[in-house]
Order: sequence, then C-alpha cells, then structure tokens
Amino acid sequence: MEIEQDLITRLNKSGKRLSKSHRRIADFIMAHYDKAVFMTASALGEAVDVSESTVVRFAIALGYNGYPELQHSLQELARHRLTAVQRFKMASDIADQDVLPTVIRADMQNIRRTVEQLDQQAFDQVVERLLSADTIYVLGLRSAAPLAQFFSYYLHFIFDDVREVASGTSDVFETIARIRKTDVLVGISFPRYSNRTLEAMRFAHVSGAQVIGLTDGPMSPLNDAADICLSARTDMASFVDSLVAPLSVINALLVALALKKRQDLNRHLEKLEGIWDAYSVYLNKENQ
Repeated sequence: MEIEQDLITRLNKSGKRLSKSHRRIADFIMAHYDKAVFMTASALGEAVDVSESTVVRFAIALGYNGYPELQHSLQELARHRLTAVQRFKMASDIADQDVLPTVIRADMQNIRRTVEQLDQQAFDQVVERLLSADTIYVLGLRSAAPLAQFFSYYLHFIFDDVREVASGTSDVFETIARIRKTDVLVGISFPRYSNRTLEAMRFAHVSGAQVIGLTDGPMSPLNDAADICLSARTDMASFVDSLVAPLSVINALLVALALKKRQDLNRHLEKLEGIWDAYSVYLNKENQ
C-alpha cells in the first residue's frame, strides 16, 4: 500500500525509534487510512488514546512541519484509493440541513485551490498545441464522460475535426487507431482513475501524438502518460465526484481557444444562427 510505504520511508529516514504512542498512531493510520486522513489531530489522538500534542509530535518526527502537512500528504496518497463505499461513509456524518452548504463550500474550495495551483505556462502550452492539431481527440470515461462530451461539443464550434472518445458502440482503441503525430489527445480522468484512459493515452503517446491530461494533481498517474497535464481539484464531500473545478478549467480553455480563432468562429456562429433560425432549433421570441 502506498500509504504504508510512505510512512515506512518517513520512519526510516527519521532515524528514530518510535515510542509506543507513536507506533499506535502509525498502526492506526495504516489500518484505517480512509478515516484517519480526514481526522483532526485531536480526533486521531482520541481514537488511539493519546494526546493531541503527541499526534503533532508524531508528525514532526516524520519530518513534517506539523500535523496539517502530514494530513495533507496522507490525503493526497489516499485520494485515488478510496472506494465508493469509503467515499459514502465520509458523508455519513453530515446533517441533513448541512448537505447543501457543505457540498457547495467544498466545490468553492476546489475552484479556489485550482486557481491557486494551476500552472499558467502549462495552460498556455495546451492552448497552443490544440490550435496546431490536425485532429483533436477528447477522451473521458465513466464519471469523466460528461466532461469529455461538454468539451467536445464546444470544440466542434472552433475546430473542423474533433472526435469524442467514449465507451459505446466502438472500442476506445478503434476510435484512436489512426491517431497521428499531428494530432492531440486530451485524456480526462480523476480518482478512481480509469485504466482504459491511461492505456489509451500511452497508446497515443507511442503513436507520436501530443498527449494532454486533465486530472487532479501531480500524484495522478496521468502525469506520466501525458506531455502536459493541467490540474483541477476534485476533493469530494461524498461518493459523488466534484467536477466543478475541472469544468471551469475546460471553460477557460474554450474561451482562450475561441479568442485565438475569433474571426473564423464568428463567421461560423453567424452561419449556425441562420441554420438554427431556419429549422427552429431554439425557442425564439415569437414562440414564447
């Protein structure tokens, strides 16, 4: 288990023999990581019958500046390991009247942290590579499928050749079989990461295509499969994935691309407006 390996590595590097209290804390974290990573120092101490200050000293003994840094590190390690059952248990203590504000605040925090951590240079590079691509493939499976569908839908307004890669009548690899060096594949996946998405990204990379990832952070396996990765926080309040921040990043990409192609896009949208009006695609004022 990665959490256990990380703790063992930290313990070995510390060069210190753990006290009985510190050993109890370490054992509890390794056995109940899904609960421990979201506990306060006080709650963790109470769970193993030690003081809050002992938990803080344990974190410092492992080389962290304090308990919050240890907790953050463990959350990063545990994020992609949580099962749907474990995710749901995380929300079991939320009172009914607190569900709405709790979930919305969590989404707001995800957007805030995404803005603080997003690499502007990487964002600009993604925009340039999408602009230079002959064909853009957008891959998102399972819970990431709606993001890929949304991204593909609006990319079609900006580019001539955009292909959504999804599970359906054809296999993922059948859709990307002809991917070339002049093409770009955008892979989107968040915990729990899709094996199929990773395999397809690696296939595209071996085929010489540019591979872009949209995932939740530097510890995501998508970073190793992509030439450039953009990160968006998806910390969840329950078993439901929080996709608000990734969608905001996609919106930003679409706006940046649209501004780069504004003249072509403006002509295309004017043509589409005529088509929409002629075939009553949207509700107009006369029908309201």
